[in-house]
Amino acid sequence: MKRGSATILLLLFLFCALRAQVALKTNVPMDVLRMPNLGVEAGVSKRLTLDLTGYYTPWKFSDTKMHKLLMVQPELRYWFCDKFNGHFLGLHLMGGVYNTMGFKPPFGLWDDMDEYRYKGQFYGAGLSYGYQFILDRHWNLEATLGLGYNYVTYRKYVCKDCGRQIEKSHKNYVGPTKAALNLVYIF
Repeated sequence: MKRGSATILLLLFLFCALRAQVALKTNVPMDVLRMPNLGVEAGVSKRLTLDLTGYYTPWKFSDTKMHKLLMVQPELRYWFCDKFNGHFLGLHLMGGVYNTMGFKPPFGLWDDMDEYRYKGQFYGAGLSYGYQFILDRHWNLEATLGLGYNYVTYRKYVCKDCGRQIEKSHKNYVGPTKAALNLVYIF
């Protein structure tokens, strides 16, 4: 079911991209923090665009620090003026998998991540607001913030490799779900 929904969403996005203005983007602060990401946004109408952004971090920093993440975040945006210019509101979805330890996550999801490893998946939705500044004919700078909800499943382990699971549960998260300062190239 999930694979079929993702395929339909991807085909819809590709269809829109083939017949519309398209932009390629990256979230610069995440790139600096070694969280590679890439986004593609395509116009659907004069004031609507469909954005699809993905994040992938396969990093193992040491025996005590690891942050592996695969996340996809599609978003439908309504532009108050013209697309890729000025203010917009967005409705975004998100989903992904993670395997992490040795870091203190923001917003207090787990306080003991420096002692335990957490592995699981998450999915949710949110609303966002943003603004795109035109730099020149092909380049824009975009700032966006979003709030929303995530359902986070997790398995808690004693250490990174021993594999002894000590807890399996879920958490409901309400708070920031999107923050980006994107460098945008418009084709």
